[in-house]
Amino acid sequence: MINQKCAELFRKLRQQRPLLHHITNYVVMNDNANIALHIGASPVMAHAYDEITEMTAIASALVVNIGTLDRKWIKSMELAIRTANEHNIPVVLDPVGAGATSLRTDTALHFLTEYRIDVLKGNAGEISVLAGTGGQVKGVDSVSANDPVQAVKIAAGKFGVITAVTGKEDIVSDGQRTLVVKNGHEWLSTITGSGCNASTIVGAFVAVGDDKLEATACALAAYGLAAEKAAEQAQGPASFKVALFDQVYNLQPEDLINGVRIETLSQITH
Repeated sequence: MINQKCAELFRKLRQQRPLLHHITNYVVMNDNANIALHIGASPVMAHAYDEITEMTAIASALVVNIGTLDRKWIKSMELAIRTANEHNIPVVLDPVGAGATSLRTDTALHFLTEYRIDVLKGNAGEISVLAGTGGQVKGVDSVSANDPVQAVKIAAGKFGVITAVTGKEDIVSDGQRTLVVKNGHEWLSTITGSGCNASTIVGAFVAVGDDKLEATACALAAYGLAAEKAAEQAQGPASFKVALFDQVYNLQPEDLINGVRIETLSQITH
């Protein structure tokens, strides 16, 4: 059933070509724009405070990534989130490096507690820090997390937000329902910005999906499926990155029907 929903959502995404407004980090800005195009959305990267209100108001979703923060960008992000809330535009927050510095942690917590964030997507360390369940982050990489499943559920309930932890298996929860995405490949961890690209694809799916939990899981599954296909033809991380973008572009709704692996937590046995 979920595979069919993912395929229908993907078909709707490619028909509607939603506009994704990114305020993202400049390390991955070009890749985020390209992955948005390849999945079927239309990207715009606008950071200037003076145009934030106008640009956000016409977007189908807002993707905020705190990877290269400064005070000026924080002001733009806050205005964009406020504008998105006023226009009922979904907001995806990627708290890159939360837990590594107080600026990143405090900024992410401020957005989560003062505004409506629809989807919080990060690695296990970042989500665990924000949930208050421990966890360590080194730079922008997760070092440890006591219990990612517990952290994702606590964060979802604490902030009233769909929360996703990405890793070997992606865990997505609204605090009540929890889904596990089993698509993906280990080489995603060898290229810069793979998590940021995932946030862009999540933004594209939630822009057209009413059920944000399922839309987030479908987005991560589609991205993971493309990674699996890319790994079959790649020789290493560099060729994998090129193949990944091609596979995202070449994905079809039928691929999701046949290849998506999403299970509810109650179905998972370890």
